[in-house]
Amino acid sequence: MYTVQAYLAYLFISVTVTVWVARTLSRNGRVFLIDTFHQNVEVADAVNNLLVVGFYLLNVGYVALALKYGDRPQELADAIELISTKVGCVLLFLGAMHFFNLYVFARMRRRALLKNQKPPVRAEQFITPDPTVVALD
Repeated sequence: MYTVQAYLAYLFISVTVTVWVARTLSRNGRVFLIDTFHQNVEVADAVNNLLVVGFYLLNVGYVALALKYGDRPQELADAIELISTKVGCVLLFLGAMHFFNLYVFARMRRRALLKNQKPPVRAEQFITPDPTVVALD
C-alpha cells in the first residue's frame, strides 16, 4: 500500500540531494580547479562540467539500482524505515564520492605545485672557494 509513495519520496529526496550536492561542489570546487590547472579557466571549467556529469551518472544510477532492493513496506512505519535506509545509503555514497574526489584533486594539485616549484639551491653555493678554509657552523 505504501510502496509507490515510499519509492516516490525516496526518488525525490535522493535526486534533490544529489543535485544540491553536485551544484555546491561544482560552484565551490571551481576555484580549486582553476588553481590546480594554473589559472587556465577553460580547462578548469571543462573538467568541472565533466565531473558534474560523472557525479550525476554515478549517483542517479545508484539511486535507481537501490530502488529495487529492500522489503516492500506494508505500514507507514515500514515506509519511513525504508526511505531513511535508502536515503542514508545515498548520503553515504555521496560522501564517499566527495572524499574520493578531494583525495584525487589534492594529489593533482600537489603534483602541479611540485612541477612549478623552483629547483633547490645549487650545491656549489655551499662549497667554499678555498679548500683550506673551513666554515664553522
